[in-house]
Amino acid sequence: MKEALELLCRVPAHPDSRCWFLAWSPGGGLLASCGGDRLVRLWGREGPGWSCRAVLGEGHQRTVRRVAWSPCGSYLASASFDATTCIWKKQEDGFECVTTLEGHENEVKSVAWAPSGTLLATCSRDKSVWVWEVDEEEEYECVSVLNSHTQDVKHVVWHPNQELLASASYDDTVKLYHEEEDDWVCCATLEGHESTVWSVAFDRSGERLASCSDDKTVRIWRRYKPGNEEGVACSGTDPTWKCVCNLSGYHTRTIYDVAWCHLTGALATACGDDAIRVFEESASSDPQQPTFGLAAHVPRAHSQDVNCVAWNPKEPGLLASCSDDGEIAFWKYQRPEVC
Repeated sequence: MKEALELLCRVPAHPDSRCWFLAWSPGGGLLASCGGDRLVRLWGREGPGWSCRAVLGEGHQRTVRRVAWSPCGSYLASASFDATTCIWKKQEDGFECVTTLEGHENEVKSVAWAPSGTLLATCSRDKSVWVWEVDEEEEYECVSVLNSHTQDVKHVVWHPNQELLASASYDDTVKLYHEEEDDWVCCATLEGHESTVWSVAFDRSGERLASCSDDKTVRIWRRYKPGNEEGVACSGTDPTWKCVCNLSGYHTRTIYDVAWCHLTGALATACGDDAIRVFEESASSDPQQPTFGLAAHVPRAHSQDVNCVAWNPKEPGLLASCSDDGEIAFWKYQRPEVC
């Protein structure tokens, strides 16, 4: 199965520190990385490899934990352990920090843009999720502080085409939020993981959500709307999310990240056992009980914990990963004939 995932190259992205997270620009031409060195780096293709195009410094005082591109590709948000989120704007000669969002009590763990580009979400060790609104003058205003989690919130992600927000937490749950009567409210709590939920990812349709955990499993959740033909009960007018698949027995340590490729449907994971795995859904899979098989496994993808995996949004099969070893690895995934 190793041949399904071919190493293209490695780059020392954040030497002598951890590389925490990766985010592809909407056009797929740039990859943003962030790390324990308090820097954000931008990478672009150069010949057969990748080279650093820009270094964004002097924005943060501590580790940069997450980066996220705006849908238009003109802004990059970075979330830091210094309790701030920086907004970087693309200029003719690079990126400039134009706004610093403050308010969280301590470490900001994640940041994400809504598909409209007018909303931003952040989450923190302070157990809260904040929703920010961006106006035409590029002013950012916090419009809601959500305190639904009881522990550190690790990750936030938006639905691909709706203003529906998901968060993952140290309290072992996933929460979903939407706007209701000019305020944001928690509309669903997904329970089932037995330990910290580190990351969540929507599929291309947004009808399914993958979550990964310290319990060494990946769960696939499906949305059922009221009056669904499958007969799944819903309370009131809100949809119900039901776990339809549990991928267990594949990982030997904490799963830190899960990424759903919107081009091919492949599901990649980053694990504390230094490995990268890719799963494919069976062609004959029942939507009510989908079956996923292990399609690729690289046991020593990095020399230390793998923190993130990110699929290129435009080039099918191009996968990037980063690790505690400070490196970024670029991979080419070829779907095997039989999963």
